[in-house]
Amino acid sequence: MPFVYRRLLHNMHAFLQPRNITSSTRGSMAVEFAILCPIMLIVLFGILSYGGYFWLATTMQQLANDSARAAIAGLSTTERQNLAQAQITEEFQNYSYLSTSLLSMNVTTQTDLMTVNVAYDASKTPFWAFSGLIPMPSSTITRSATIKLAGY
Repeated sequence: MPFVYRRLLHNMHAFLQPRNITSSTRGSMAVEFAILCPIMLIVLFGILSYGGYFWLATTMQQLANDSARAAIAGLSTTERQNLAQAQITEEFQNYSYLSTSLLSMNVTTQTDLMTVNVAYDASKTPFWAFSGLIPMPSSTITRSATIKLAGY
């Protein structure tokens, strides 16, 4: 009898032998994988979701800072607001992934301070796809930048 057939018969005989279930370790790796895989996937999706949140938050803060710097050159409140809006519109084009319809900007001026508020509704981004599974912060990301208008 050729070696291949002998080996096949030996394997079949070993497979059909009665085993003690309590001492068998066959399949333990599959059970461990079934227990750990969902936990590892949740951790992975959490890392991706929070990474996206931090990216969006940093982007909104940068937009607020840059528009406040651009608006300081304006002589009136209207001109400052137009300069801030133009800066955000120009810079927002660099972020092709983001939607301009979800962005809102507000410029407020007090006696010697000007504040640019930027808000972005991130609920439509893929980073919030697992928000039912992973606890996420508010989907509206609001950042502001305040600058002094005159003097030191």
